[in-house]
Amino acid sequence: MNEAIKITNLKKSYDKTIALKGIDISIKDGAFFGLLGPNGAGKTTTINILTGLVNKDSGETKVFNKDTEKDFRFTRSQIGISAQEFSQDWFFSLEKLLYFQAGYFGIRKKDAESKVNELFDRLGLNEKRSSRLRQLSGGMKRRFQIAKALVHDPKIIILDEPTAGVDVELRHELWRYFKELHNAGKTILLTTHYIEEAEKLCDSVSIINNGEVIAKGSPKELMKSEGKEGLTINLSKSSSKVKNALKDFTYTQEDTRIHFTLKNPEKSLPEIIKKIVDSGSHIASIETSKSSLEDVFLSLTGKGINE
Repeated sequence: MNEAIKITNLKKSYDKTIALKGIDISIKDGAFFGLLGPNGAGKTTTINILTGLVNKDSGETKVFNKDTEKDFRFTRSQIGISAQEFSQDWFFSLEKLLYFQAGYFGIRKKDAESKVNELFDRLGLNEKRSSRLRQLSGGMKRRFQIAKALVHDPKIIILDEPTAGVDVELRHELWRYFKELHNAGKTILLTTHYIEEAEKLCDSVSIINNGEVIAKGSPKELMKSEGKEGLTINLSKSSSKVKNALKDFTYTQEDTRIHFTLKNPEKSLPEIIKKIVDSGSHIASIETSKSSLEDVFLSLTGKGINE
């Protein structure tokens, strides 16, 4: 499969602040890719360099094997970005703004009409065609940002915090739409402060912290390789013999409840059960809990994603 985006040894500093320390990111054509990291990790800088808003210090950024500086007209035409911040002309209607956006990419009004109508309909903006951006709710503004990113039918869509500040119902509605776009063959680069969003939507992610990529893989791969799972065994009654039987394991115990945090509970469980049973104790129930992508994120960065 071809690479839609290839970032190699990308570096960027602002005065004495190092934003990017030489990151490498590869996104396959048709992938749904998540770029995760706490505030200030370097996500926005990476996107801004990729889309020509910021100059890099060194490294290479390519879109469909074309350099984003040498072939900027081509590479920018391939990308549609739904930015986190609203930067629109407040004096024109949404309909005019979408036609203006299409015009930036050389699309004439009559050729853009069917796409504009499709986006207004699909994103529930038909009744707001004549409205100004300042008249919209936060959720409607988010919908318009997405429409603006899609009006020239780009192959790559960058969603920068696309559901920030929206209600749960709209968030799930947008998730369904993003999945439709992905299933239609679009390459999607997502940044989000909702780890659940990345876990549900992305087939691969990179976690960036302090300007460095510190982990990458599918959410399942990261949860398996970096995460730990919980195993809780409830005894019928408390027993002092269990302590000696489980001396080779690390666990916490509260009365009849014994909790383990394990890398591979499936492998350890038979041995733990045998030792408990051999000690003369009776197991009432066993509970397991899996690591989430958020657990992995916290473990790797030492921070919550909003910190």
